[in-house]
Amino acid sequence: MRKPGPRPEVAIAKFKFTAWAKYPNWQKDNRIAERIARQRGMRLFPVARRGEPVVLEGGGIDVNGRGTLLTTEECFLDQEIQCRNPGMGREEYQSVFRDTLGASNVIWLGHGIAGDDTHGHVDDLCRFVNPSTMVVIQEKNERDVNFAPLRESWERLQSARLQDGARPEVIALPMPAPLLHGDWRLPASYANFYIANAAVIVPTFNDPADRVALGILGELFRDRPVVGIHAVDLVLGFGTLHCLTQQHPA
Repeated sequence: MRKPGPRPEVAIAKFKFTAWAKYPNWQKDNRIAERIARQRGMRLFPVARRGEPVVLEGGGIDVNGRGTLLTTEECFLDQEIQCRNPGMGREEYQSVFRDTLGASNVIWLGHGIAGDDTHGHVDDLCRFVNPSTMVVIQEKNERDVNFAPLRESWERLQSARLQDGARPEVIALPMPAPLLHGDWRLPASYANFYIANAAVIVPTFNDPADRVALGILGELFRDRPVVGIHAVDLVLGFGTLHCLTQQHPA
């Protein structure tokens, strides 16, 4: 009889946080990982390349838990606007994702949605709902600023592959009508849902597309209820449910 192996250890990969390479008041946020490690008695592994800490935010990636990671070129490869890691290119990022997160396969999308203060976080754009299925938001109005970049994301995903070489199932989520605060376009997106233990909570925007999005996600998450949470006020802070949460692995 084969003896059971050691129980997998949950540890913390400590990335640096710099407020999306945009705001100056990030120093206290950057100490959270150490505090969690002390409180939970978990090992912490600072992530660095060329002797410099690697900057990464949770909303900038999404994973399927099997070795595939989603991200955007706008968020991490742009060297001029909100540059997280100056001089760091695609291959270096992929090495970091592989060595620290176990993600050997990276699917790069292009641009995030208009109004996203983070400059391209993927959690407003495309998310895994299970290891082989992802949802990606799509804009029907061809005159909307989001139409072309979202269509490009859809087209990229048609040739994407998972870690085992299989094609993922790709399902479209609608976009709500544009939400504005003065002249600011707000990043309202149904992709910014949060998967909790007992439910999936989804931002809603008093929009006819709310019901469509909840219906699509309800069909995909059969093991827990899908619950809409009013997020019109929340998105005034340039993010919604996934942006203000952080999951902890079992």
